[in-house]
Amino acid sequence: MIPEQQFASDNYAGICPEALAAIAEANKGHVQSYGDDIWTERASNALRKLFEHECDVFFVFNGTAANSLALAALCYSYNGVICAASAHVETDECGAPEFFSNGSKLLNVPAPDGKLTPEGIRAMATSRSDIHFPKPRAVTITQPNELGVVYSLEEVRAISAMCRDLGLKLHMDGARLANACASLDCSPAEATWRAGVDVLCFGGTKNGMATGEAIIFFDRALSADFDYRCKQAGQLASKMRFLSAPWVGMLESGAWLKNAAHANACARRFAARIDALPSVKLAFPVEANSVFLHAPQGVLEGLHRRGWHFYSFIGGAARFMFAWDADPVWVDRLADDLAAEAQTFAGKKTAEVAA
Repeated sequence: MIPEQQFASDNYAGICPEALAAIAEANKGHVQSYGDDIWTERASNALRKLFEHECDVFFVFNGTAANSLALAALCYSYNGVICAASAHVETDECGAPEFFSNGSKLLNVPAPDGKLTPEGIRAMATSRSDIHFPKPRAVTITQPNELGVVYSLEEVRAISAMCRDLGLKLHMDGARLANACASLDCSPAEATWRAGVDVLCFGGTKNGMATGEAIIFFDRALSADFDYRCKQAGQLASKMRFLSAPWVGMLESGAWLKNAAHANACARRFAARIDALPSVKLAFPVEANSVFLHAPQGVLEGLHRRGWHFYSFIGGAARFMFAWDADPVWVDRLADDLAAEAQTFAGKKTAEVAA
């Protein structure tokens, strides 16, 4: 049976009802353009309420633009941005952070579990101070990170303290921040500015929206002329209400957290179902909405033959992502198919040994 749902990426999912309803409502009549509309104002205020902070908010089309423009706002062209070697900005943004900053360099630090540490930040920031090396200016962390691991609040605070000690700004790539909040059972404020984050890129696309991310400056001094930066980068939507209205639907209904909690629960459900399978091992702790696993190539090829899609180049393991609309029936079907392939593989290995 061809799977009716796939778990290769949470980008596979459609638009959640709350976001779609808000788009439909915003589609009525004529409103002002370029963000001078009631929907953009309402969404911005909803984010300020959610984060319990008077912050500057900007809406852009996607995460690459959000991260790249936010980091560019923190850096001159001769600056460096410290990140984990596996960070999305390092591995999957096609050089956009460097491009939009006119050349600031990403300074990547080895991090086996994808997490930066204060010690790693200090080592990189103090490794050289001569004029021939980019001058460190910012640190970026992803929450949860590219391997599905969540930074604890204590870890974020420790990183923030190190940034302050070194005179660095702290940026958070929060493409799946909602999943981290659900995992940590904390408020968005606790996860971000109260822990010392200066600038956040808050993801909507992976949480049930069609498109759109919010760039939130908790340190408002850093957002000077950022609207010009967005315009120059082609990120100022003429019909901005269709980027901002979904945020109204997501935030005012609470769907942003409900969707994330459901996705996380489905990841845990899948992980529990495969925990004892022969030759299958979790690569990283399951702390958000992703499951990374190691399995023999024959098992993974068997899943592909059964019609399942997944990536194997991220984190060096097979990755399965669970979205806001993940159906437990299909989560279980995936687990059943994995179990069948693992048992078949184990049987073949036993037969080979016996022969």
